[in-house]
Amino acid sequence: MPNLVRAALVQTKWTGDSASMTDLHEKYAREAAQQGAKIMGFQEVFNAPYFCQVQEEKHYQWAEPVPEGPTVQRMCSLAKELGMVLVVPIYELESSGFYYNTAAVIDADGSYLGKYRKHHIPQLPGFWEKYYFRPGNLGWPVFDTAVGKVGVYICYDRHFPEGWRALGLAGAQIVYNPSATSRGLSSYLWKLEQPAAAVANQYFVAAINRVGVEEYGDNDFYGTSYFVDPRGQFVGEPASGDAEELVVRDLNLDQIDEVRQQWQFYRDRRPDAYDILTRP
Repeated sequence: MPNLVRAALVQTKWTGDSASMTDLHEKYAREAAQQGAKIMGFQEVFNAPYFCQVQEEKHYQWAEPVPEGPTVQRMCSLAKELGMVLVVPIYELESSGFYYNTAAVIDADGSYLGKYRKHHIPQLPGFWEKYYFRPGNLGWPVFDTAVGKVGVYICYDRHFPEGWRALGLAGAQIVYNPSATSRGLSSYLWKLEQPAAAVANQYFVAAINRVGVEEYGDNDFYGTSYFVDPRGQFVGEPASGDAEELVVRDLNLDQIDEVRQQWQFYRDRRPDAYDILTRP
């Protein structure tokens, strides 16, 4: 029998407040569980607007501790109830003045497994993230979950191949990439970079984007979230470009070994020749 994992992701519009946004994602998680999903990921800073379109001190209000804060604790209870692994991106407050763009990973029994902190922080019009986030400092963790080995990369990270490879070397089978990506210069890269990363590293990628126009700035988040397999092919069709959508797909993890036996990218690596990659 194939090693199938039914996986889910959801793209949503900003509801106007954190409480209703959290309720909405819980509703979608329950719907995904009813469809048999065993793992699900949310979009970048899922329970807040994408406030990085402006630089205003008031937006530090969205941050909370991970995992001690109320949102992650609520998601731990939900994961246990549904028997579902959850990838929960949130604005993290570590301590006074120390903030991170983070994703908590929760196992299907409700246990908190750990977190990934976004490494690459942009600072350009519409994406003033250095005002809000410190660069990630927890490395490239891969979490041993009820459905397999799961990694996380966040939004702007996807432009940097090194992290994708680090996750593959650590054994990732599925990598969730929650994002807040708007129409503009990088639009054509959305359906290019993540399939390319899936091929180069021979694992599944879940690409999640927000959707709709939010209250801060005029960025239009274009959704089109999707799953892609180790051959770089979409698993089913990408989601809508302008509407909320729950995406549920069956991922055959046996395909990872199949592809790696055909395309020996890990065997043929030359780390002895890559020292230039670590130079500033």
